[in-house]
Amino acid sequence: METKSWKEIKNNVYGAEGTERRDELERDFESFKIGLMLKKAREDKHLTQEQLAEMVDKKREYISRIENNGNNLTLKTLYDIVEKGLGGKVKIQIDL
Repeated sequence: METKSWKEIKNNVYGAEGTERRDELERDFESFKIGLMLKKAREDKHLTQEQLAEMVDKKREYISRIENNGNNLTLKTLYDIVEKGLGGKVKIQIDL
C-alpha cells in the first residue's frame, strides 16, 4: 500500500490549495486551532469555563462552544476573552 502525505490526502479529498472547498477546510482548521489555544490558555490560568465566562460577560456554554470550535467568534469577543479574561494580548497576522 502506498503511503500518502497529509497534503496529498487533502488535495485528493478537498481539492488543491486555492479551491473553495480547500480554503473552507483551512479556515475551519484555523478556527479549531483558536479554540484549542483558548482552552489551553484558560487551563494554564487555572480558570473554569464558568469563571472565564463571568469575566467576559458570556455564558459558560458559549465558552465551551468556542473552545470546541472557534467558528463564529467575533474579533471583539476574542479580544475580550484574551485581554479581559486571560490577561493576554491578541496578535493577528495577515498573509497575502
